[in-house]
Amino acid sequence: MGGKITKTDAAKTAPKKAAAKPAVSAKTTSKTVKADSKTKASAKAQTKAEPQAEEKFSAWANAKTVKKTKTPADKKTEIKAATSAADAEKKLAAAKQIDPASQRAKKEVQDYGDDKIKHLDALEHIRLRSGMYIGRLGNGSNENDGIYVLMKEVIDNAIDEFIMGFGNHIDVSVVDGRVKVRDYGRGIPLTKVVDCVSQINTGAKYNDDVFQFSVGMNGVGTKAVNALSSYFRVISVRDGQCTEAVFEKGKLLTQRTGALKNPQKNGTYFEFVPDEEIFGKYTFNMEYVEKKIWNYAYLNPGLTLKLNGAEYKSNNGLLDLLKRELSPADDSGEGAELPLYEIGDYTGEHLKFAFTHTGSFNEIYFSFVNGQFTSDGGSHLNAFKEGFIKGIRDFYGENFEVEDIRAGIKAAVLVKIKDPIFESQTKNKLGNTDIRPWIVAETQSGLDAWLHKNPAAAEKIKNKIETNKKLRTELKDVKGKITAAAKKNSITIKKLHDCKYHLQDGAKGADSMIFITEGDSASGTMTLSRNADTQAIFSLKGKPENMYGRRQSDIYKNDELLQLMMALGIEQSVDNLRYSKIVIATDADNDGFHIRNLLLTFFLGYFEELVLNGHIYILETPLFRVRTKKENVYCYDEEERDKAQERLGSSAETTRFKGLGEISGPEFKVFIKPDQIHLTPVEISQLKAVPKILSFYMGKNTPERREFIEKNLLQDIDA
Repeated sequence: MGGKITKTDAAKTAPKKAAAKPAVSAKTTSKTVKADSKTKASAKAQTKAEPQAEEKFSAWANAKTVKKTKTPADKKTEIKAATSAADAEKKLAAAKQIDPASQRAKKEVQDYGDDKIKHLDALEHIRLRSGMYIGRLGNGSNENDGIYVLMKEVIDNAIDEFIMGFGNHIDVSVVDGRVKVRDYGRGIPLTKVVDCVSQINTGAKYNDDVFQFSVGMNGVGTKAVNALSSYFRVISVRDGQCTEAVFEKGKLLTQRTGALKNPQKNGTYFEFVPDEEIFGKYTFNMEYVEKKIWNYAYLNPGLTLKLNGAEYKSNNGLLDLLKRELSPADDSGEGAELPLYEIGDYTGEHLKFAFTHTGSFNEIYFSFVNGQFTSDGGSHLNAFKEGFIKGIRDFYGENFEVEDIRAGIKAAVLVKIKDPIFESQTKNKLGNTDIRPWIVAETQSGLDAWLHKNPAAAEKIKNKIETNKKLRTELKDVKGKITAAAKKNSITIKKLHDCKYHLQDGAKGADSMIFITEGDSASGTMTLSRNADTQAIFSLKGKPENMYGRRQSDIYKNDELLQLMMALGIEQSVDNLRYSKIVIATDADNDGFHIRNLLLTFFLGYFEELVLNGHIYILETPLFRVRTKKENVYCYDEEERDKAQERLGSSAETTRFKGLGEISGPEFKVFIKPDQIHLTPVEISQLKAVPKILSFYMGKNTPERREFIEKNLLQDIDA
């Protein structure tokens, strides 16, 4: 059942206590369900803000009944028109102020002549329009940030060598923001080293005699790394000769070619430092780096990777991936989401997949194309799902419902395609449509063959499908009653202040978000401050009920959670989600943290797909305001506060925000503007740790949890 997975880092293989290192994170530097540690730290020893009067907002709030006076019709119309025109001018002026371009100094329009045409060389264009090449910048707090894309592009080239049968070992080092990668492949032809890392559309990836299933960026990857690095060094070794080139921000500094004094294996060495002019202050999160290295190992059985001295290797590919994700978080196995049967797998020449079911009802997929993790899936994943459904129906000879077959499935899929078409430069979603018939047919046949060879597992799969059917029927009955009641009583979502555009509105709703707040005070402030086109507000009455371990039908019997599901549009299916981002906006105190935990328990327990697909966020609001008569500085942690106090001097006044309701409307309007809002994504580092974490923090009280609280939370409160 298991292949050998080795990782020679004793510290990493040692058992970990769930309380010490949970895997659900609302910040890349913190791994607890409680979200960011910096916010928690700054909430120490605070007292809860006094309850504030409910802030109401109504179109009729300022309306007055005034005795009408008789005026000539023409004069009455003239007065109204004049007032309306003045209001319109004010609104127009205010709208223009929002336009970022209005803040720039206007330049005199010059003649459009030959001398006004600018030419940027390829690497200058990458620096100017980096988003076209790497998707996003970021500071390393998100696993899709640009610094990881740079690292990936260099490693991808080494992987391409392995795929073609050259070199089965790759060394990677990530220390203090400096990345080093050494492969043992064929090495770049010595006379083409500089061209291959600096000239766009130059490289061997265009020649399918050399690279047949390329992972890299087709001639762009290392050029982007070179252009966006403050230091970039490449060395190619071939048969005792080598060429070295050193660049700074894409500009060649030195180049030399000669014979090696000491024997070296053929291959290529890259070293680079991402440019802070492009990325700002950044930090590599080693948890993200390790995850990517593991993925390379799973997708390339037989390849050994070393990251900072620790070894990563997989003998059974995708099967090992699922085993690691679903194995118990520790030796006790408590709270683990274990497979219901032995993990199944299929290995073809260009298609590989592994699968199992667990006792949960969430579908989770890991999909890859030529070694590229496609977080948004695509045509290959859709084809796999279709083939899996057909394979199950054909084997059992029953027309099972799709949701009954797929509820609780955990699967990993890899396809190798000669000419992949991705929907973005960062390759998160595959767009090839011609591959569907092949993947559907091979998945169906491969699954059928495995089921015939594993009758015991086949029986357990059938039992799981029948269990899913019973629970779905029960849930359908509950949903039906809710729908009927809604039609009969015209149920409204009482605490929702909706926005104009949603996900279903295409590009207009792509940035839509809903803030889940605690109480009317915070929601009142946010409602007055928000952009009503794309920002909605949902107000909780207080702390929602802890739904850990409850049946799925129970969440529909909880009025507040039902209202929340209806607001999100997910009461029937997560496919109907109305907002791109679901933002948990609670106070930075112990009650606020508790509400965050309760909401995260709800989403992880019943709508895990929303977390995995990157829809759940935590709103970060300033903890401090440091101001003088001339300047206001908003600070998100103590370090920023101390720097602001030092810069503004001893006369500066410092205010600590204890709750969202304390922040004024004009201030909040600035904090939640799309270009200034601080959102921390809630992410899952390892699926296997989630049940353990939820059980520990949100399950029955245990001596272990009491001890943890006494040693940690109470200490924080008393500090």
